[in-house]
Amino acid sequence: MQFFTSPTSPFARKAHIFLLETGQDQGTEFILGSGSPLAVGQAPIAQNPLGKVPVLVTDTGAALFDSRVICRYLDDKAQAGLYGSETRLWINLTLEAMADGIMEAVILTVYETRLRPEALYFSDWVEGQLQKVERALDRLENTHIGDLGGGLSAAQITIGAALGYCDLRMAERTWRKSRPVLADWYEDFSARPAMQKTNPAQI
Repeated sequence: MQFFTSPTSPFARKAHIFLLETGQDQGTEFILGSGSPLAVGQAPIAQNPLGKVPVLVTDTGAALFDSRVICRYLDDKAQAGLYGSETRLWINLTLEAMADGIMEAVILTVYETRLRPEALYFSDWVEGQLQKVERALDRLENTHIGDLGGGLSAAQITIGAALGYCDLRMAERTWRKSRPVLADWYEDFSARPAMQKTNPAQI
């Protein structure tokens, strides 16, 4: 397989963790594919017309994109059971969607501050995106922390990638300060070898 990735993309990191945790990284070719809406750069547009990473090209040559699609494929291929069944399936999918939303909101703030001309910077819009993140983190702390226990799950992986991206791009918001239980969970989860290997600060 071929995996198009970028070391700072939280969505690519999420899929990379799935590759590692399901033992499918061996024999997979990793290809840098970064870009932005203003400059495609090395974006894998031949494989994904949206110009986004991650993209996974399977053994049959099919190009899969969007991290949720890739992760479901990897889970199914390895029969890893990371999404669970019945009630657990819907909890995992919901928490995956919320964590993906955190990552998307932070990425949008990065684009606003880095790509938009200073004269057009929309601070209220940026704060609105960051408030989405704050509300989601509060929900994890106050409602869903019990859903992050037990064996490894898709929800744990995605939330781990999302919190790592918060550290990378919005460390000044000090998300841990009012969320001690989530912070403790993340400290433990971050010790997993797959999290360490994909940590953008160590790549």
